[in-house]
Amino acid sequence: MQASHDPILAITIEPTRIERFVRPFQRFIAAETSGGVILLVCTVIALLWANSAWAASYFHLWEMPISLSINGAAFTLSLHHFINDGLMAVFFFLVGLEIKREVMVGELSSLKAAALPIAAALGGMVVPATLYTLLNYGGDGGRGWGIPMATDIAFALGMLALLGRGAPLGLKVFLAALAIADDLGAVLVIALFYSAELSWLHLELAAGMLALLALANWLGVRRPLVYLLLGIVLWWAVLRSGVHATIAGVLAAMMIPARTRIDSAAFLQGGREILNGFERAGFEGEGVLTNQGQQDAIQALVRAAELAETPLQRLERGLHGWVAFGIIPLFALANAGVSLQGFGLESLAQPVTLGVVLGLVFGKPLGITLASWLAVRTGVGALPEGVSWRALHAVSWLAGIGFTMSLFIAGLAFGEPQQLDAAKVGVLAASALAALAGGLLLRGSGARGRGSGETATTTATPSSPGVAVP
Repeated sequence: MQASHDPILAITIEPTRIERFVRPFQRFIAAETSGGVILLVCTVIALLWANSAWAASYFHLWEMPISLSINGAAFTLSLHHFINDGLMAVFFFLVGLEIKREVMVGELSSLKAAALPIAAALGGMVVPATLYTLLNYGGDGGRGWGIPMATDIAFALGMLALLGRGAPLGLKVFLAALAIADDLGAVLVIALFYSAELSWLHLELAAGMLALLALANWLGVRRPLVYLLLGIVLWWAVLRSGVHATIAGVLAAMMIPARTRIDSAAFLQGGREILNGFERAGFEGEGVLTNQGQQDAIQALVRAAELAETPLQRLERGLHGWVAFGIIPLFALANAGVSLQGFGLESLAQPVTLGVVLGLVFGKPLGITLASWLAVRTGVGALPEGVSWRALHAVSWLAGIGFTMSLFIAGLAFGEPQQLDAAKVGVLAASALAALAGGLLLRGSGARGRGSGETATTTATPSSPGVAVP
């Protein structure tokens, strides 16, 4: 294999043996649609496994207990709860980092820029919840009104990347900003409406941990380990408080420093001086291994790079792969498996299933399009450059792909297996229909192949969780 040009280092380097082996996998992971592909594969595996001759092993696996014992005090969770309450807190932590970044410097950083996606997100939450409630009001399924409010940011952006190649950059940015605003709404819904009976003692402990995290930020602490240790205690306190534990991830993310220690000019000047020192030290030895001056210069350059980058950026970049290709697929594997035995077309007419399907497939595009039109008509917002109403409407159907967040809220809403399975069937069916309809409308909207070819740099989740990099 020939030497490759590293776009980050701007130098040509010879690949190592392991790099030759993993490069195809790296190219796959870097692709815009790869997160959605893996998520889809895990979903199919879960469905096939849950409806196979080995179905009992599927359901038994997730009930396997995981225990942690410290000085005789045992803390036990099932594998399913460890994934949903523990690992998903990391997903929500990443969502929180993305929300904070977007509010500070992204598409939600100013009222003018944020007005359209926020209005669209609100419409895309209110209308689906209303449709669901109309079908389930007063019934056993009424608690599931939050299920069709969510958008799976990874699947939605992945479908846009797959089906809307060449679409205007503004369309991709609009969908990313809408999905992030939608995630924020979902977090608030979970915190306010899907919490158990509250323990004020543990809430006070959580507030204390949050205060310590804020203090660490104020003092200028930038080491991730400090925030990790405080965050673990915060997660445990929130878990015991009755508020869903994943909210701890969002709260902790809000406390992560988003400031640099040195600005771009100082980094540029300091970096040049360090490199000059590296060059002057070149005659002290034959190479870096024996050249103390060059070793010191390298360490100084690493330190300067750390000071020029925010902890928020570093954590967001470091967690993205683990969430997109580890946590979210594992969540899908543990939650998408539903036994379809006894489910037929008539089952789709169940109020819970029908409410979820109507909310996601029709409520989402109706609410997003109507709210966007009102925002533009009143002058509160404006259509992104190069984006037509047909293209925006097509993307609004992609927002009906609920999947990760919808399955997550379904698990919080229903404890009874029959209702939970009905909700899961609705989520899976609705997400497939929304993806199909959105793809067909996108192809017919004129957005495909008409854009500038630019790609957005917004990092998204994992809703999305998860998480795609469009």
